[in-house]
Amino acid sequence: MKKKQAGLQRAPAELHFKDELARLAAEDTGPRPPGWKLSPRAVRAFVLGDPARDIKPKFVGHSAVIDRAMVSLATSRGLLLIGEPGTAKSWLSELLAAAISGQSTLTVQGSAATSEDQIKHSWNYALLLAEGPGERALVPGPVLTGMRDGKIVRFEEITRCPAEVQDGLLSILSDRVLTIPELGEQGVVFAREGFNIIATANTRDRGVNEMSAALKRRFNFETLFPIGDLAAEIELVRRESSRLLDASGVKMTLPEPVLEVLVTTFRELRTGVSGDGQPVERLSTVLSTAEAVSVAHAVGVRAAFLGDGAAHPGDVIDCLAGAAVKDNAEDLEKLRRYLETVVSKRKAPHWAALHAARSRL
Repeated sequence: MKKKQAGLQRAPAELHFKDELARLAAEDTGPRPPGWKLSPRAVRAFVLGDPARDIKPKFVGHSAVIDRAMVSLATSRGLLLIGEPGTAKSWLSELLAAAISGQSTLTVQGSAATSEDQIKHSWNYALLLAEGPGERALVPGPVLTGMRDGKIVRFEEITRCPAEVQDGLLSILSDRVLTIPELGEQGVVFAREGFNIIATANTRDRGVNEMSAALKRRFNFETLFPIGDLAAEIELVRRESSRLLDASGVKMTLPEPVLEVLVTTFRELRTGVSGDGQPVERLSTVLSTAEAVSVAHAVGVRAAFLGDGAAHPGDVIDCLAGAAVKDNAEDLEKLRRYLETVVSKRKAPHWAALHAARSRL
């Protein structure tokens, strides 16, 4: 696994957790839906972890969410994961695809520029002109490949795509068939067992290109929420930032005071309520757990390459500004008021250090 990952900035889940997936497959005796690499029980253990088998947890959430997601994928309906940005929708879809299909890279990234060609298939025009329409000239897209091979396809941010592109999935999800007219009878592709689609949509973009009622009926919706427990969120940020720091050549785990300051600040500015119940001005920026991981990563990199080799609570200020304050100048003033009205009242040394560093904003 390490040799395959050498030089990769980010290995897909099926490579990063190759050993765990292999052990689960070897021990898996549970019933499985047609076309699945692992049984649903093994998939659940892979996603949520199983200490008895040394399987690390990879997603923080209730097991019922995972169970409902797997039931959807084992039926004729697709799965649509909805939630605020940074609630691990894409990560969960990657984990599910890796465990169910052994491949998570059949992915469509939705945007205003996404076309049906990118989803289904396109053509090698040099071969098309030279030989005419045929298999050699065909360039299969993720959906066509997933249907032929019986694998999960991930459709990221589906509501960012134009409505006509979204509705190109209607016959695929309904009849499990894709037609390529240029190939005649050979152009009728029926989905093999194991094929399905996991789509994601964040709540801030759902209104950009609203899904049609017909397409909604072909998906089961599952909403993901921000992590509710402070300790669980701190542990996740610790684990993921340590992994990212290791990939950046930094052998460091952020100290507990730094993690507490960072995660608590994000939670309070995100929810609009301080730990003691006082109102806090919410920022317009999405301060998700994923953003907290990115800031923690930046704090460690800054300490290793530009600081004294140790991360300090005050370093959070230097790395927080770009994450919390983007294109809204009012957010900077809200952040300053938060430091003066909330952080200044906390007497613990790490909070005092954060307040003392406010001049760096």
